[in-house]
Amino acid sequence: MLSESLVVLDFETTGLSAAQGDRITEVAVARIEGDRITDRYESLVNCGVRVPAFITQYTGISQRMVDTAPPVAQVMQELGRFIGNTPVVAHNASFDQRFYNTECELAGLPLRDDAFLCSLRLSRRVYPYLRSHSLGELARLLGLASGGTAHRAGADTEVTAGLVLRLAADLKIRHASLTVDARLLRQIMKTPMASVNARLVKLAAG
Repeated sequence: MLSESLVVLDFETTGLSAAQGDRITEVAVARIEGDRITDRYESLVNCGVRVPAFITQYTGISQRMVDTAPPVAQVMQELGRFIGNTPVVAHNASFDQRFYNTECELAGLPLRDDAFLCSLRLSRRVYPYLRSHSLGELARLLGLASGGTAHRAGADTEVTAGLVLRLAADLKIRHASLTVDARLLRQIMKTPMASVNARLVKLAAG
């Protein structure tokens, strides 16, 4: 069980590289507290760019959908208000943080200085025995509910939120004295995989 609020975030984009001009097409965030989701925000995004056909095929997000969506500056402002100062979690977090900061910079909004927590890195350390740590495989292997279509921001955020809550619960089962918060999750992320168990034992012992 989490001891502090976290915000789980997922972007859908026109490609893989914010540095090369790719932009966001959809965002979803979910606030998780204790053992559940307590709030959500989700929106398609109009960045005034072309959506490649292969992205439409992959995500189902069409040109018409983004052309009629709210403008990116509005969405990023609303997103920033939703997140506030809460630590952010994403699966393969460096990808989402690059897009977050790029869109904030383009919109003239404050960048996020603190690194996003990465549920991919966390899952590799807490569940090293799993053969895959892709979000889809984690959902299948751990029985995480999605309630939506894969590769859409809302559904992927729901799965990632479920993963983080499952991680928190499993950490508490293994070490009841642990306080599962952003600080602990950052420590786990930075610990070499072979040393995680010993590190958790030491942290649990105080």
